[in-house]
Amino acid sequence: MFCYLVELYTPNAAWQALPAAQRLSFLSAIGQGLGQLSSQGIELLSLAETDTAIAQASQHQFLGIWCFPNPQARDALLAAIEASGWYQYFAHVNAASDAGTVDTHLAALAAV
Repeated sequence: MFCYLVELYTPNAAWQALPAAQRLSFLSAIGQGLGQLSSQGIELLSLAETDTAIAQASQHQFLGIWCFPNPQARDALLAAIEASGWYQYFAHVNAASDAGTVDTHLAALAAV
């Protein structure tokens, strides 16, 4: 069963205060970790800046969109993100779900 994760994040004051060399070192370690994910069946769909010119745009500056073969792979990535120290440098929000269909989604909306 596939599942998905959407991350929204913005650099915080701790990141802004970090010297450039430390930022690059931190990001280099993150990049090395990202390179190992495909062997676990984790698919990176997008890492990008958000488009603020759309209606109801998020105020977060960046997003990540991921696809996982199962919730265990998703939870492993989330644990690795936390262990990396990422959350101390970025205001961060996660949204996760299983794969869904229009009919199931509309029925869930009607039920609330």
